[in-house]
Amino acid sequence: MYDMPAEIDVQADGPLRIITLNRPDALNAVNDSLHTGLAQLWPRLSDDRSARAAVLTGSGRAFSAGGDFHYLAELSQDADLRAKTIAHGREIVLGMARCRVPVIAAVNGPAVGLGCSLVALSDIVYIAEEAYLADPHVQVGLVAADGGPITWPLHISLLLTKEYALTGARIPAAKAAELGLANHVVADPLAEAVSCAKRIMELPQQAVESTKRVLNVHLERAVLATLDFALTAENQSFQTDDFRSIVTKLTAGKN
Repeated sequence: MYDMPAEIDVQADGPLRIITLNRPDALNAVNDSLHTGLAQLWPRLSDDRSARAAVLTGSGRAFSAGGDFHYLAELSQDADLRAKTIAHGREIVLGMARCRVPVIAAVNGPAVGLGCSLVALSDIVYIAEEAYLADPHVQVGLVAADGGPITWPLHISLLLTKEYALTGARIPAAKAAELGLANHVVADPLAEAVSCAKRIMELPQQAVESTKRVLNVHLERAVLATLDFALTAENQSFQTDDFRSIVTKLTAGKN
C-alpha cells in the first residue's frame, strides 16, 4: 500500500492503517530504502482520505535499532547519498508533524536513533514493558538532526533532554512514561494502540484532525526553529574523522 518499499509494510483495516517497519532480521535498522520510504510515507498517508488513524510498530523484536551501520558508512563516503538522506530527514520530521492522520506508536521493542524520533513525533505512545528509548547520535559522532534534541524539549525538561541527548543513555519504558515520552507501559502495545486508534476513529473526524493540527502547530514551530541548523550540522558530522573512525569499528564488528 502507498507503493512503499519492502522495508515498510502498510495494511488497511477499514479506515485504520497499520504501518510496520519491516527489517526484522536487522532489528528494523534504517537503511536507504527504509529512510526513503519514511520520507514518502507521511504525505501519502495524509493524502489518503479514507484513512482515519494509523498505528506505527516494528516487525519482530525491535521497533527500530536506529541507523544500519553499513548505511552510515556509505553516508560518510557518498556525497549524493548524504544529500538525499539529509533532505529526506527533513521530510520525515515535517511530514510527521504535518500529517493529518493521528499516529499511535506501538513500541514493541527498542526504539533507537531515528526509531526513537518516530516515537517522539507520534501522537500517542504505547510501549512494551521491556522496551526502551535511546538517541545515541552523539555516541557515534553525529549531530541528532532528526533526533531527540528536535522534539524532546516539548516533552521533558531541557536539562533532561541535554542529559539523554549528550550521553545517549537508554530510557527504560517505565522511565519514559514517567518523563512524558510515552503514554502507557503495556504488555501488548500493538493491541492497545489498535484499540486506541479505533476509539479515535469513532469520534467526529473534523474535530479530531483539527485538534491534532492545533497541537502540532506548536511542534512544527519548534521543529522549524532548529531543523535547518541541525541538518547542516549533521551533514558536517558525517564527514568528520571521529564519525568515520567510529563507523569503521562498528561495521568491522558486524562483519
